[in-house]
Amino acid sequence: MENKQHHSPAYRALLQAGPRLKPLQQVHAHLIVSGSGRIRSLLTKLLSLACAVSITYTRRLFFAIPIPDSFLFNTVVVKTSKLGFSIDSLLFYRRMILSDIAPSNYTLTAVIKSCADLSALKLGRVIHGHVLSSGYDLDLHVQAALVSFYAKAGDLGVARKIFDKMPERTVVAWNSIISAYEQNGFAKEAIGLFYLMRDSGVQPDSATCVIVLAACAQLGDIGLGRWVHEYVAGQDFDVNVVQLGTSLINMYARCGHVGKAREVFDSMRESNVVAWTAMISGYGMHGSGTQAVELFYQMRAHGLWPNKITFVAVLSACAHAGLVHEGRLVFASMKQEYGLVPGVEHHVCMVDMFGRAGLLKEAYQFIKEVIREKPSPAVWTAMLGACKMHKNFDLGVEVAEHLLSIEPENPGHYVMLSNIYALAGRMDRVEMVRNMMIRKSLKKEVGYSTVEVDQRTYLFSMGDKSNPETNEIYQYLDELMSRCREAGYVPESESVMHELEEEEREHALRYHSEKLAIAFGLLKTSDAVVIRIVKNLRMCEDCHSAIKFISIVANREIIVRDRLRFHDFKDGSCSCLDYW
Repeated sequence: MENKQHHSPAYRALLQAGPRLKPLQQVHAHLIVSGSGRIRSLLTKLLSLACAVSITYTRRLFFAIPIPDSFLFNTVVVKTSKLGFSIDSLLFYRRMILSDIAPSNYTLTAVIKSCADLSALKLGRVIHGHVLSSGYDLDLHVQAALVSFYAKAGDLGVARKIFDKMPERTVVAWNSIISAYEQNGFAKEAIGLFYLMRDSGVQPDSATCVIVLAACAQLGDIGLGRWVHEYVAGQDFDVNVVQLGTSLINMYARCGHVGKAREVFDSMRESNVVAWTAMISGYGMHGSGTQAVELFYQMRAHGLWPNKITFVAVLSACAHAGLVHEGRLVFASMKQEYGLVPGVEHHVCMVDMFGRAGLLKEAYQFIKEVIREKPSPAVWTAMLGACKMHKNFDLGVEVAEHLLSIEPENPGHYVMLSNIYALAGRMDRVEMVRNMMIRKSLKKEVGYSTVEVDQRTYLFSMGDKSNPETNEIYQYLDELMSRCREAGYVPESESVMHELEEEEREHALRYHSEKLAIAFGLLKTSDAVVIRIVKNLRMCEDCHSAIKFISIVANREIIVRDRLRFHDFKDGSCSCLDYW
């Protein structure tokens, strides 16, 4: 009898109403008047459509049902979770449990997703208990959802344990665990899992490709990134799908191939604000501020509405290219043309832009007059960096004290203040700051650099001796730096800890992580190969100067991506034109 209802006039009326509130309410009223208001198939369809229209109406509708059965509960829990009404999904689930109705595997998958979306770790663990007591701990869909949940909650250990126990791993499960590592900053491990997935015979899908491209972007792994691009083309995935196309743009830009990123961008038949923003950001990272600004105005001409992230991308590009006038205009347009309220990131970009250009007074005025109330630590950090860059020690000390009062446990602020005192010749203050760090057990962030050779990534830290060929690397680097000195290189010993003697400073500078990575890359590759380095911190002034000379004496192009941007060294000059 229930199935016949699917062909009834009432069911057809529901289909005609669709996800529109007033027509649905009219059909609902007709169902009640005609006495059909308790037929399960009609109620299920009504609830399903209501979820897509109004969560308030859905709640009122559901709670008016005297005794909802498991089918109705499953419908409303799954549908609200899928549409992003996570709290409601969990509330419906709670009522379901209190009504002594056993959840299905689909119900549990939905509520686990809701917990993941809300980052509700404690509640998710409770649901995990329900999974075990309900006997669904070996269900593939539930396991994949649990892997994703624990990954989003940052508990990679549990996520991996569940994954390793899975009797059968679908592409969805593999995507969940690979994404877990990538999103938590373990890009190398994510790529390792991707290779395991391929070895196990599971074919990557478009979602896998998006995740792996993000990991390649993190590591600067252009070799695997190109392989994924070729795989996408070979599998007839639609590169014009915006998410996949945007991932390729981001990967190529972050791996130093901004021209290739632009090729992908131009080949996309469809693009949205995210794709345009990725391309603008790519130009900004490479110091191509003019192209970034031009693309921003082209985007507007195409009728696309920039969002706050777009403005961060274009303002950052202006900051890194010295385009102060353009930056002012773009910032003003946020409110005037788009009605967007600038946030912390936009303020940081503006202070950074003024500061890099040497307009310290204007940067400080911007903080006091535009931001006014409680500027964020990131704003003061940008101001402090500008003070150090332009050797304004008095203002630098004032700014550093602001920072330390806001974030007393951030070691980076103490290091910057120590450097400013040292540059000003206040060695007594340097000692004081270092003692404060020791008392608070604060340590400077460890810098490292990676270089790719023969599709393998090698990692180096300062003074690193873990590589089996350490002696050869150090000997070659010593010879290289001697040749650089002959060519005119002079070490900038201000870049290292100031309590060291001059000779010790030069020794410390020589073995910075990027220099070791470059030496290894030069040793292991042929003359025509471009050396590509990825560094986790901002490159110091000495390394920037030294690499310009290395590019001359080794006759190689060297591309370094540090925390802030790309530097393309060729024939003794850098693409940043020393504006960084």
